[in-house]
Amino acid sequence: MTRSLFKGNFWSADILSTIGYDSIIQHLNNGRKNCKEFEDFLKERAAIEERYGRDLLSLSKKKPCGQSEINTLKRALEVFKQQVDNVAQCHIQLAQSLREEARKMEEFREKQKLQRKKTELVMDAIHKQKSLQFKKTMDAKKNYEQKCRDKDEAEQAVNRSANLVNQKQQEKLFVKLATSKTAVEDSDKAYMLHVSTLDKVREEWQSEHIKACEVFEAQECERINFFRNALWLHVNQLSQQCVTSDEHPSCMRISTHPRGMQPHQERLQGLIWQGEDPSQFLKAHQMIPITLWLMTTVCSISNINETRAFSG
Repeated sequence: MTRSLFKGNFWSADILSTIGYDSIIQHLNNGRKNCKEFEDFLKERAAIEERYGRDLLSLSKKKPCGQSEINTLKRALEVFKQQVDNVAQCHIQLAQSLREEARKMEEFREKQKLQRKKTELVMDAIHKQKSLQFKKTMDAKKNYEQKCRDKDEAEQAVNRSANLVNQKQQEKLFVKLATSKTAVEDSDKAYMLHVSTLDKVREEWQSEHIKACEVFEAQECERINFFRNALWLHVNQLSQQCVTSDEHPSCMRISTHPRGMQPHQERLQGLIWQGEDPSQFLKAHQMIPITLWLMTTVCSISNINETRAFSG
């Protein structure tokens, strides 16, 4: 920019008007209010994140989840609960980061408030001085105009008394006219002095107003940049939180992969093994009828042979 937007625009033709200055102050107050609202938003978001994180930790520690499982599924559940703890810790850390950002915003607001206060005190004083001097100048003007009317009336009285015989009355009128002329001259000097003083006050006010505009414009630019950076950082923190929260479920998914579960049944058999191999068991039971048949057949043949021998 080649010129300041504030000192080039916030003016008024009325010497007593502070509409330009008031507009700047109102805008700065709105900006400060916006910063306070964002600060409160960060604090409330931090409270929500911390409460959620602590609830997750409490859930992970107090609530059983497949505690009787064994082998690979048990380890997968352990990874699952550990990752839940990690997610909870991430939310608690995010809450701490948000509180830190809210603290920085509060410090920034207070710093700008103190800086503004100095300029506002100077401007309030110059505004009061300008108003007071304007009032004195207007009073001096009224007094001057009244003295001029008194002089005119005294001149008219002298003119009307030109044909009067009473010399003393004429002398009184001349004395009054002379006195009124002196009063006019004195009031004119006083009025011109007040006008000159008012002009100096106006120049001083104009100079201070320009300085105030420059200070307020610099503050507003600083506030906008700080606010924008704070918002940018907040969004980045939320984005990082999303990435981190997604990484933990990825670890859970890896621990529950089907290939990782394949040895589960074999290890299960090794831990709670009972009985024989089912194939050997079936073969053994399949041989029972054959053995019985062979034994029956052998017995029958032996009986026949014994009968024949006896008959012979």
